[in-house]
Amino acid sequence: MLFIHLIYDLNTTKMNSIAIKITDEDLVFEIIRTNDRELFALLYERFYRLVYNKCYGFSKNKHEAEDLMHDVFIRLFFKLKTFKGSSKFSVWLYSFTYNFCVNYVNRNSYKKKQKITVITDRIKDNNDEVNDITFFELKSEKLKKALAIIPVSEKNILLMKYQKDMSINDISEILALGHSAVKMRIKRAKQKVIKVYSKL
Repeated sequence: MLFIHLIYDLNTTKMNSIAIKITDEDLVFEIIRTNDRELFALLYERFYRLVYNKCYGFSKNKHEAEDLMHDVFIRLFFKLKTFKGSSKFSVWLYSFTYNFCVNYVNRNSYKKKQKITVITDRIKDNNDEVNDITFFELKSEKLKKALAIIPVSEKNILLMKYQKDMSINDISEILALGHSAVKMRIKRAKQKVIKVYSKL
């Protein structure tokens, strides 16, 4: 793959020196300015684990996740100039990867077939109509089935909040929605899971 070959061609000393001195955002802007493939390889080194983990979360298959990761970075190489610096690059890349994977799932008709990771992280917001305590008391096997049935967009907003422990602000940036809209979508997604769960 393109970016793998680039890594092998790197001058290691130069790469380590740059890694110490430059932030993620400055690195991205320097890549955009110079189109330097060695710098892009450094960007890959910093973020390939994040991208792979997200791809694996969608595919649940190691080889498929690796292929998806390759595709994400190849596309990223040509789309990096769309990053404007209005958020952290890590948040922007998470959104980029998330959208790529959602499109992949839709294209391949995996929406209802893909496996999901059970939500297990700590509870934060206890004021929703469907409170989190009730939500987390659901039995895991039935919860898996319920999450597999609801739309992928609703499942993933729940995973962002509870599995990834992302803030409302970060979710808002990724989905390009206001805070109130994010909270409402989380609330509705939980309501839908409870409804589906009760029928299983």
